[in-house]
This record gives sequence, C-alpha cells and structure tokens, in this order.
Amino acid sequence: MATVLRGVRPQVAVCVCYVAAMFMNGMDATIVNVALPAIGAEFAVPPSATSAINVGYLVSLAACIPVSGWLGDRFGTKRVFLGAFGAFVVASALCGLATDLTQLTLARVLQGAGGGVMSPVALTMLFRAYPPHERIRLSRVLLLPTAVAPALGPVLGGFFVEHLTWRWGFYVNLPVGLLALLFGAWFLAEHVEVPGKRFDGLGFALAAPGLGLVMFALEAVSQTGPASPHFWACGLAGIGCLAVLVRTQLRAEQPMLDLRLFADASFRRGSLILFTCVAGFLGTLYGFTLMYQSGLGASAWETGLVTLPKAIGLMIASQLVGWAHRRFGPRRLIAASMLGAAASFALMNAIGPGDAWLAATVQLASGFFVGAASAELQVVAFATIDKSATGGASTLFNVQRQVGSALGVAITASVLAAAGTDGLGGYHLAMLVSAGFALVGVILAVRIEDSAQQGRKLVAARR
Repeated sequence: MATVLRGVRPQVAVCVCYVAAMFMNGMDATIVNVALPAIGAEFAVPPSATSAINVGYLVSLAACIPVSGWLGDRFGTKRVFLGAFGAFVVASALCGLATDLTQLTLARVLQGAGGGVMSPVALTMLFRAYPPHERIRLSRVLLLPTAVAPALGPVLGGFFVEHLTWRWGFYVNLPVGLLALLFGAWFLAEHVEVPGKRFDGLGFALAAPGLGLVMFALEAVSQTGPASPHFWACGLAGIGCLAVLVRTQLRAEQPMLDLRLFADASFRRGSLILFTCVAGFLGTLYGFTLMYQSGLGASAWETGLVTLPKAIGLMIASQLVGWAHRRFGPRRLIAASMLGAAASFALMNAIGPGDAWLAATVQLASGFFVGAASAELQVVAFATIDKSATGGASTLFNVQRQVGSALGVAITASVLAAAGTDGLGGYHLAMLVSAGFALVGVILAVRIEDSAQQGRKLVAARR
C-alpha cells in the first residue's frame, strides 16, 4: 500500500483533496437546515433564534473569501488550504460538542472562515494542476462536490435527525476530513505564486464588511421577509461598501479582488451564468423542501428521499458532459441545459400530494440539467484565464457562487413571505421565479464563444 501511495501523481492528489474539501463544504450548507427545529428544541430556544447558526456561518464565509486569493499567492496554496481545511474540521467537531446556542454559533463562525478560504484555494490548485484543454475531463471531479453535495445534504440531515441526532450532521465531517488532511499533507505540492505580494488593507476593509453585510441582509430577508429593517439597513450598508470597493480595486496595483478579470469575456459570461444557475438551483432546493413538507404534508425523511434523484441526475450529467462538450460545444450545451433547468423548475408546480414518483422524476431532471450547465460553466469561465491569475479568478468565482446561492434562497423566502404559504400559490410563484433565473442564463449563454474561438484567442494572447 505504501508503494502505491508513493506513486500518487500531484494532479490526482489535488483532485482527491478538492473533492473531499468541497464536498464537505457544499453538504454542510444544506444539511444543517433540516436539523434547525431539532437544535432549537434541544437548546430550548425559539425557531427564530436558530437562524444565528446559519447567519454566523454565511457572514464569516463571505467575509473570508476575499482574502483567500492573497493568502494562497503569498504563503502557498498547500499551506493555506490545509490550514483552512483543518480549521473547518476542528469547527465541525466543536459544533457537534456544543452545549448551547452560543457555542454552536461561534463554532459555525469558525467553520465559515475555514470554508471561505479553502474553497477558492482548492479551485485554484485544481485549475493550476490542469491546462485548459484538459479541464473538460475534470467534469466528474468538479460536479460531485459543488452540485451533488448540496442535494445530498437534506437527505442525510433528515436521516440523522430522525434516526440518530442532529450532532451527526457535523460529526460526519470528521473521518473524511482527517483522512483528507493527512493525504494532502503528504502528497500535495506547494506553490507560492508571489512570495512578497502586498496585502491590500483597504480592499479587505471594504470587501469583508461589504460581502458580510450583504450576506447578513439576504439571510435576514429569508427569515423575516423584505419588510425587515435589518435587511434594508445591512443591505444598503453592504452595497455602499462594495460600491466604494469597486472604485478602489480598479485603481489598485495589487488589488484584493482583481475586478479587471471581468474584462475577459469567457470568465465574465461563465461566472454570471453560474450566478443565475446557483440562484435558481438553491432557490428551488429551499422552496421545494418547504412546499413538499408544509404544503403537501410530507415528512423531512420523505422530502429527503424525493430530492435524492437530484443528486443522481447530477452524477449522470457528470458522465455525459465531456461527450456533449465535444459534440455540441459550450454555447449550445449551456443554453440547452439552462433551458432544461428552467423547465424542470417550473414543472415542480405540477407535483401534488402523493405524487412521489413525479416529484422524483422532476428532481432527477433538474439535477441533470443543472449538473451539465455548472460543470461546463466552470470550464468555460477559466478557459482563457492565465495561470498566474487563477488565484484571483477563483476568489471572484466563489464570491459570485456564494452570493448567488444566498440570493436565490432570499428571493424565494421573500416571495413566500409576500404571497403567503396558506395554500400552494406562494410556492408555485417561487418556483417560477427560480425558473426565471435560469431563463436569464439562457439569454446570456447564446453569447458564449465555442472552444475553437476560445482557443484562437488564447493562442493570440500568449504570442
């Protein structure tokens, strides 16, 4: 066994660590939602108080993402990744051991900090390890943690709550995390892009509170609706910080967030379409879970089971996206996938009481189309990004992914708050709004350049 392990290629080592880290981070984002009622009951706090568990995580994650690119470039991707991953694993243990809501919330803040740094750095390592022409083969690796994990979260969360305890939603990270840490410490190669890279203090002072306040506002509106004073106060303050941030970053010599990368058409379009994709995907995941339980009378475990085919659809897409890329090209593949996603989101409104098979089929279809689109989009977004700029691009890419996910949930919650949940009308409207996000993605997709055009531009840029 030792001889086999010594022969692990650096590229394979990066893939293993990326999947482990991103799978844990992605699943953790949804597995906790199912457990919130059980946590509130054990700690004897009202349901509204448990929102601090998610707020602390999301705000911390958003605030730490901007510094991840600088940390990886300055101190080395291996060192920073393992440090952030280790903090995430330790925080998972602390979450499971928490004896009150305050301890659990503080542990979630630490968990969010680790997740906010390790996600962009993991993506940076992956794309530095593989040149652009090989990245389509990574679709099986890219898709599993970023898309399948959020779909599996409610299933495992429902199982733990009903058959074990909510604490296992955090303990499940420990064995996988410890093994991945040991593996990464042994096999990952260190890469320091800019040893003396200057820290953009002003950029961080604007980016961290700006993104943190926006995430707090989006979480507030998902809990209390658009009339919440916290939503307006924090949202406007966050947008104000980000507006000043944009101006300063475009003038900075070594910015915290390299916004100039949006001048690259492939990166700009790919990341914007992914923004609409994850907003619709997480919006329906949140809205359908509530509709199936509260509107159609299913249990948490039954809801988890009918959403499981979504993960199966995502995995099927990961096997076919490479062939589809070669056969149809990125523009037609992404446009068709986003159109299919929009149709599947809207079809969730056709599900009624007892329609478990229809629900499972629609979830399978939505998983397939979202999986095909998201896997191809990650390849398209980085197709013409220079290797030295991968760290900054990964940071921006993850910022949009996180904000898009939170926005999808927040808008779904706002629609439900405004339309009401006495019947199914509010849920149906929310599903149509999520479908609208996907349709915006279709419009953006028709302007994507195919692989041959991207390749010619890349060659020309390097001459």
